[in-house]
Amino acid sequence: MAWNVFKFCTALRALGSIMIVFVLAIVGVTYYSVVIAHYGPSLFLGGFDMFFSVVVLILFHSLLVMVMWCYSSVVVTDPGGVPPNWRPLTDEEKGDANPLVGSGYGSAELDSKPLAMPSDYVSQDIRFCHKCKQFKPPRTHHCSVCRRCILKMDHHCVWVVNCVGALNYKYFLLFLFYTFLETTLVSLLLLRVFMEFFNDGEIDETPGTLAATFITFVLNLAFALSILGFLIMHIALVGANTTTIEAYEKKTSPKWRYDLGWKKNFQQVFGLEKKFWFIPAYSEEDLRRMPALEGFEYPTRSDWELPQRH
Repeated sequence: MAWNVFKFCTALRALGSIMIVFVLAIVGVTYYSVVIAHYGPSLFLGGFDMFFSVVVLILFHSLLVMVMWCYSSVVVTDPGGVPPNWRPLTDEEKGDANPLVGSGYGSAELDSKPLAMPSDYVSQDIRFCHKCKQFKPPRTHHCSVCRRCILKMDHHCVWVVNCVGALNYKYFLLFLFYTFLETTLVSLLLLRVFMEFFNDGEIDETPGTLAATFITFVLNLAFALSILGFLIMHIALVGANTTTIEAYEKKTSPKWRYDLGWKKNFQQVFGLEKKFWFIPAYSEEDLRRMPALEGFEYPTRSDWELPQRH
């Protein structure tokens, strides 16, 4: 019997907003080590050291603003929930090509005991959540931590104390991207400090500052390496137009109904407007033209055929 790794997510509920305080603490010690302890004072030295520090501080603060903007966007943005009494449209209401009719992956049989199904739905491939007691749009999954169904749920992230779903997945990816750049920059900047220390044999710092610098270097290097692997994984998921949960559950089905090609898959997460690609926001035009950004309707491959039911 295969282990369901997602059932252990219920333990994350106990952490709560403690992780937000932890993230802010890491940002605080990093800011102290880079700006206050090292590169801030260099602004008064003149010459190349001053010029280098100006460039470093501008780049550091620019990335920090983007990290905090994306992070706060992921934390406060609702990932997307199913409206009360939502139901898929029948063929008579929207036609045979209704993208809301059909499971998020494969065929999902519906046990009709908790709720009698209308006759219009009997012959259709409908998904139903027995915990929320309501129908589910395509690609929707129930989160045991949030205790509700999340549109295009990817996973529940302990670092943002929120689910990552249809409405904040882009923000989460940008948070990873800018955090990787920031932690890599900090690691390189503090590595330079340690190299100067070992080359000169001495350094004009208090033991507390040296300890904070060492802790900051180790934490940022560890985050940079781990986030790199996470970024590579999510780039692959975006390229295949799938989520972490879907990749886990469809691992035996190489053909995926929502895989429209890398370019269109990317646009279903980041939108069409290029000027909005690197900020945690969408243009009104993209939201109007692309229903996939809202989390309810998803185009499928033209060569996709629904599995035959027996």
